[in-house]
Amino acid sequence: MSISINRLQKTFQKTFESQCPTNFLHTHKILPPLTHRLKKRTMTGMQVFEGRICPPPTSGNITIVVARFNKTITQRLLDGAVAKLLQHKMHADDIRVVWVPGSYEIPFMAEHFAKDPDCMAVICLGAVIKGETSHDQHINRYVSMSLGETAAQYGKPVIFGVITCDTVEQANARSGIIESEKDKARNPAPGNKGAEAAEAALEMIDLLEEIPDYRVAFSPQEILSRLMGDDDDDDDDDDDFDDMPFFPPLPSRRGGKGVKKAKKGTKK
Repeated sequence: MSISINRLQKTFQKTFESQCPTNFLHTHKILPPLTHRLKKRTMTGMQVFEGRICPPPTSGNITIVVARFNKTITQRLLDGAVAKLLQHKMHADDIRVVWVPGSYEIPFMAEHFAKDPDCMAVICLGAVIKGETSHDQHINRYVSMSLGETAAQYGKPVIFGVITCDTVEQANARSGIIESEKDKARNPAPGNKGAEAAEAALEMIDLLEEIPDYRVAFSPQEILSRLMGDDDDDDDDDDDFDDMPFFPPLPSRRGGKGVKKAKKGTKK
């Protein structure tokens, strides 16, 4: 029997809120904020969630992982990303820049910082330009797939800001400089993919604050015991969360179909 996540979450909230103050739960992000449950519906009954390019609603930092290879290009990507973040009221202290040798090393460092609870998003910047061999294809495939897996694993935005071009002129046109007449005809205004990656990160951070949180929740007893510091001082504390149950079991329906009551006595 399939059970919707919404039904499970409602049952969890009803059970847990009876044991702990509601405001405390939402303040400590044990349950989704109250605004999630009070989300207004549109005229057609659909729920529409959309992020905005705005200052992050929560405190934290944004990490920018940038490749040193083709630095004349990646430096301009970095400048564009930092300028866009500062434009949207990000503090310089909340921006962390990490240089790596090349684009191939970006996924490793992106995963490292994605583990940081204070990291709201990871912006990955690099420039891979096609050469005489197919080397660029292997790098592009590995980097894009690895960054997508990291984002899904840690549940936070990992922005792909690695430009993949055939020529240096194309890379310059996408990092704030236009030198080719062909590029001028296609895009009269210079673009900067680093700035676009920063905008995507800000929008995704805001979107995550708008949508309900459907991550696995622990039982009320387990959460209360950990909040009160009743857990044992053993070496397996980090593994305790893996053994926690999912939402509390749903109440059984009385007289439902397929439920037979056991008869007293036995037939002879």
